[in-house]
Amino acid sequence: MATGPSYRIAFRRRREGKTDYQQRRSLVMSGLPRMVIRGSLRNISVQLIKAEVGGDKVLVSASSNELAKKYGWQGGGRNLPAAYLTGLLCGYKAIASGVKESVLDMGLHAPTKGSRVFAALKGVFDAGVKIPYNENKLPDEKRIQGQHISEYAKQLSSTPDSYQKRFAEQLSRGLHPEEITEHFSQVKQKISSALQKAEALEEREEEKKPPKEEVEKKKPRRRVAAEKLAKPRVKKRKAPEEMEEEK
Repeated sequence: MATGPSYRIAFRRRREGKTDYQQRRSLVMSGLPRMVIRGSLRNISVQLIKAEVGGDKVLVSASSNELAKKYGWQGGGRNLPAAYLTGLLCGYKAIASGVKESVLDMGLHAPTKGSRVFAALKGVFDAGVKIPYNENKLPDEKRIQGQHISEYAKQLSSTPDSYQKRFAEQLSRGLHPEEITEHFSQVKQKISSALQKAEALEEREEEKKPPKEEVEKKKPRRRVAAEKLAKPRVKKRKAPEEMEEEK
């Protein structure tokens, strides 16, 4: 370990191998929200984060756990189809909240071709968010739909013990892995239709709102009424001459 008066201790997250500050600085200086993709043992999360003086602010977020709860996803939470659908859901949320551009923040993930990180990026991009990327890094469309999982399940079907052990979680949810491509298309359609309905409801509510000119005309009247109520009632004192006349 280096020592001496000129030695500077690295930041804690750098020592722990959690943050590459040089890469983070270049992403923050771009001025665009960062698309952060992280994975746990069971799920994948996609977030759009904006750097502020007081700390990072999460604009929108989506998780593969949300796919199962709201949209009926019965597949695994860490495979390529789940990563794409999570990115698609996060992208639609970003468009609804007004975010149209972003930049990929891979963190310490290796930029492996066809990985889940790039599957999630493809989902966000297909939702309409502009993100710079290299097409050579994206996974094949068949793998995004889960065709490789379906083919692998068909191979294992000849050995029931291995088949049951490998796909126990999906089978317990009622999904046969050979049918994952059809199931992927159904969930994708549910996500798109649900968010389109939400956008239609917002447009109807905006149409029902009165025009700005009418609202501005009503505001002064409300202020006058509020000022009248706010004024305290003060009793007017009688002049000394009036008091003497009463006596």
